[in-house]
Amino acid sequence: MRAPEFWKQLSPLALLLAPLGWIYGASVAREARNAAPYKSSVRVICVGNLTAGGSGKTPVAMGVAEQLIARGKKIFFLTRGYGGREAGPLLVKGESADAVGDEALLLARIAPTIVSRDRAAGARLAVAQGAEVIVMDDGHQNFSLAKDLSLVVVDGASAFGNGLMIPAGPLRESVAQGLARADAVIVMNEGDPDLGAFSGPVLRARLTAEGEKFHGRRVFAFAGIGRPEKFVETLQASGAVVTGTQFFADHHPYTEAEIAALRRQAEGAPLVTTEKDFVRLSADMAAGIEYLPVRARFDAAVVPLLDRMLAGV
Repeated sequence: MRAPEFWKQLSPLALLLAPLGWIYGASVAREARNAAPYKSSVRVICVGNLTAGGSGKTPVAMGVAEQLIARGKKIFFLTRGYGGREAGPLLVKGESADAVGDEALLLARIAPTIVSRDRAAGARLAVAQGAEVIVMDDGHQNFSLAKDLSLVVVDGASAFGNGLMIPAGPLRESVAQGLARADAVIVMNEGDPDLGAFSGPVLRARLTAEGEKFHGRRVFAFAGIGRPEKFVETLQASGAVVTGTQFFADHHPYTEAEIAALRRQAEGAPLVTTEKDFVRLSADMAAGIEYLPVRARFDAAVVPLLDRMLAGV
């Protein structure tokens, strides 16, 4: 789904739904209190967020893993496999997005990736496969696996929306409750979100395009992600001339008819999408379509934070 517009402000509908949000938040708090998390024999880094989609946590998880790989560590990603039918635990080896979800396919381009709805079982499989560090993509609200470092990603522009919990707003839990379990906050792109009483490190990251393959080119952009407007902004910042756009729901399963309609709509301009969308396309649908590779670029403070975690400080 795409985030509804009323999640951005305190509208009458949002206020009407607020009591349901309080119940939702209370259920997360109850799970946290009653949890008996499994402690893995290797270090676990969780990259999560407090809102439903669109904060940039997957690029941050990929960036964190790349930093650790550069330090000679054998990294395994652990993810729920949202949008896929496989419950796991399963080591991703060429499955389709229908089976393991698009995020798992993205992560598997960087390092071995395990899909498991039971995160503790996934961690055990990762260790059995030789993992030295596990990087969880999402899972800040999952309490079955103990974390050695919890990083909460916050979009600098949209922050926490109207400040209410699902379904009244975008929050998975209250800001105070979620940040109480965070070791650090990573603010994505520009903006200064209100983090309340959080006193831990607040780091910065920016989502940037890799290379200049679209510089000066006229392209038609389409995407099915949490915040597709952000993708278009990044594409334009890379120098592309965007002639038109078409947005779909997050994790949208494309059909051949939809891709054919996009080609007609583009009127000869090349179709460009996100890497996350591209991995959901079949080989026939992907023919002639390009994607914009992006990476999270961190400020210098992220590196010593990871080094301290590895040293057990």
